[in-house]
Amino acid sequence: MNSRKSASFSTPVTSKKVRPSAPPKMTVKAVNQATATKLAAKQALASLVTSDEVKAKKQQTAQLKYIAGYSAQTIEQVKGYIANDSLAAVLLKRYPSVHDIRTDKALYDYTMVFKQQFLKQSAPLSKVVFDDKITLSHQALGLHTYANRVQGSKVKAKNEIRISSRLRHVPEPLLRMVVVHELAHLKEKDHNKAFYQLCEYMTSDYHQLEFDLRLLLTCIELGKAPY
Repeated sequence: MNSRKSASFSTPVTSKKVRPSAPPKMTVKAVNQATATKLAAKQALASLVTSDEVKAKKQQTAQLKYIAGYSAQTIEQVKGYIANDSLAAVLLKRYPSVHDIRTDKALYDYTMVFKQQFLKQSAPLSKVVFDDKITLSHQALGLHTYANRVQGSKVKAKNEIRISSRLRHVPEPLLRMVVVHELAHLKEKDHNKAFYQLCEYMTSDYHQLEFDLRLLLTCIELGKAPY
């Protein structure tokens, strides 16, 4: 008889399962160290992924913030102009020169022409000025202020329009759009449907001009102002 074969048959067979020994329990200190190591690894990976990509995304968001409310198709078209470095050229082709209104008096007279033509019955304007304190990034469409002042026994309303001094050197149509925008606030305080209808009544291409001003602001954001 083959001894190997008999030996294999003589080995007892059992159906009882043998449980593997439990792994050793980790101490609280070891668990904390392992957690800290995983967290450090995740942070290191995140920094590698986001350092350049997030910076680029934030930069693009800043560049496009002035046209964020427009359609995706329009935004993509502007992105193409930016990529080709042709956005400033687009504006220069459309508006090759700037206006010659330099003083506050000239700005007041310019504004009053529109007021007399379209808003003759609206509240009087006491002042229209260029203001160095108004930034294009936050108050690109100017600033309209209204106040009641007591003079003796009478209360007098005071309306002022202040626009950024940076608008001294832009094409006349873009200045006109800002002036019309602020004049419309004499009758409509909110940016509602009636407000924009009034703007279009004073200058029919209002929405195109506003878009083009936003393109100019985008150029300025890129450091490539054409004017």
